[in-house]
This record gives sequence, structure tokens and C-alpha cells, in this order.
Amino acid sequence: MQGSERPPRPAAAYHPEAEVVVEVTDCPTEDAHAVFSALRTSFTCDRAPDDVPRAVAGPHPTVWTSTFDVTDLLAEPGPRQLTAPVSISLQGGYWAVARLRDSLRPAFAVRVTGTVAGDQEQEVQLRLENR
Repeated sequence: MQGSERPPRPAAAYHPEAEVVVEVTDCPTEDAHAVFSALRTSFTCDRAPDDVPRAVAGPHPTVWTSTFDVTDLLAEPGPRQLTAPVSISLQGGYWAVARLRDSLRPAFAVRVTGTVAGDQEQEVQLRLENR
């Protein structure tokens, strides 16, 4: 490089330890949408904002899944309304799962209903209700 030239800025850093996989199942599509829209308010997601959950016909429950990068908190979500309590599953590193769980508290009443601990990651089941 010569003189005042600066090296090119690297692309946004990829932080796999900051990713959390969120699964929502056994609820109406509008409740799944309420959960994912609250999370998209707070964090970047692997799905577009206009990608809303749709029901799938068949004998098995529908599972909606998205991955969120919790590196940067974008904004705090406002309260969301659910038609009934919703159970969700979070999978990721300990710090990332805790950060995502805490980000849901302004939008819903959040209760941990189960955990599975691993060496580097954990799975946490939550029950979300209206505040």
C-alpha cells in the first residue's frame, strides 16, 4: 500500500457462537409469526421480514425454524399478543441462548420449562405467554 491507502474493510464477521436456532411448533401460524417478528426486531435472522409462517397440511405438527445472530441487539420488541401459550426451543451456545431468551422478556412472559446441557451448547425449552 502507498501513502494514505487503507486496507479494505473486511466483510461483517461471522460469529457461529452467536447463532441460536429457534423452533416453534404446535401453535397457530399467527402465534409463530408473533414470536418470530419479536425476535426479528431484536436480531438479524436467516429469513426475510416478509417470510411469514404458513401452515402445512398433513397428520404431523408443523415446525417453523429460524436462525438468529445475537451478536448485536438491534431494538427491544414491544409486547406481542398470543392466542394461547406457545412452547419454543432454543439451541446454541450458552451466552447466545441466554441473550435471546432475555430479549423475549419485553414481548412475552417467559418461563424455562426444560434444558439439555452440552459441553459448548445447550437446548432450552421456553413457554411464552401474554404479558
